[in-house]
Amino acid sequence: MSDLMEDVQPAVRRRFDRGLLIACLVIAGGLALIIWGMTSALTGSDGVERPDAIEDLVPVENAVQVVQQSSVIVDLQFGYEAVLIIDGIELETSRIGESTQDLEPGQQQTTDPRTAVFDPGNARISFQPTEGAPIESFSQGLHTAQVIYWRIEDGRENGARSYRWTFNVV
Repeated sequence: MSDLMEDVQPAVRRRFDRGLLIACLVIAGGLALIIWGMTSALTGSDGVERPDAIEDLVPVENAVQVVQQSSVIVDLQFGYEAVLIIDGIELETSRIGESTQDLEPGQQQTTDPRTAVFDPGNARISFQPTEGAPIESFSQGLHTAQVIYWRIEDGRENGARSYRWTFNVV
């Protein structure tokens, strides 16, 4: 039995490595920060509080690099109608599907490119700066857009609300 005792060697204990512990803690902290950043990040229009009736805007709120010929577009929920006001100018609105033009059979209806165009089928109003329009192009700097919108059955006089946002043209 004494032979057995001589063959057994005591287990070697490794020395505690503080550098390895610190490296592991730094890596774990970094991973925790990356996960937190990815789960709490706001992208696109997630961080914007806009009315439920407005589904999307172009350019988005506080956009900083908008080009001079950019369109202004507001997508609304179905059942809403709207007008656009840009830099204090209420734009005349043409409606797709309603025309005062005398059309021959087979002739295409056109909308006036100098107005805001409302598409009731998509509940979308848009304006493209163009020659002859009240706004031919956006000058460099900050611009304010406002949409006045209402449920079709309520009418503008009874239920209009508005939403205002800004964008910067470069």
